[in-house]
Amino acid sequence: MAICANVSKTPHSTRKGQAVVAKAAEASTTTLFPPVETALKDPNGLLAMGGDLSLERLLDAYQHGIYPWFNPGEPILWWSPDPRMVLVPDEIRVTRSLAKRIRNGGFEVRVDTAFADVMRACAAPREDATGTWISSDMVAAYSRLHLAGYAHSVETWHNGELMGGLYGVAIGRMFYGESMFSRMADASKIALVRLAQQLQQWGFGLIDCQMETEHLASLGAHTVPRSVFTAQLADLVNSPHRPGPWTFDAPD
Repeated sequence: MAICANVSKTPHSTRKGQAVVAKAAEASTTTLFPPVETALKDPNGLLAMGGDLSLERLLDAYQHGIYPWFNPGEPILWWSPDPRMVLVPDEIRVTRSLAKRIRNGGFEVRVDTAFADVMRACAAPREDATGTWISSDMVAAYSRLHLAGYAHSVETWHNGELMGGLYGVAIGRMFYGESMFSRMADASKIALVRLAQQLQQWGFGLIDCQMETEHLASLGAHTVPRSVFTAQLADLVNSPHRPGPWTFDAPD
């Protein structure tokens, strides 16, 4: 959404990734990755290259504030940018016009009923981008996370058709937004608002939005230093986990 935003992402070149390959061997005994403080400043947040998209590695990455982002056909790149864009669930900004759309637009929001469809929709070509970073390998990897109860989709339906939504990963009381899509005005925003309302009720502390975008800022997201983000993360990921599939019960 960049991650968690209604835009497509195209990763940086892997050229500078060569500089951090050796860091993987320096990982502590508690993680498969190097310390996030060793990530490059240019490109911002590049931490390591290689590895795989196994369930174990992905969960370990997210628990330490790291995520994969790479072009299909190229080595896997792992990132932890500084600063980090986050959204506190109870700080979601809903304009009057958006609130009216939610009330009167005829939308239905579902959760965890069409995960693969949401991912494929997020991967579809967009007018403002030349490619997609959501490869078939990424869809397969996150589908495994979904089946294991960690990855979730929030879907906006209209007249029985999937018109927008988002997907992400939840560990403890932390939600990591990955990508959004819209086939109808405000459909992805409606999914994010509904997610934030539910996470607030469940006591989640943050929605990770990864990179700063104007779109997310307009919805109430803000940036924090990586050190602040990882300090909050350490507490939130160690809270009791709520496995999927989810059912939303917070008031609209």
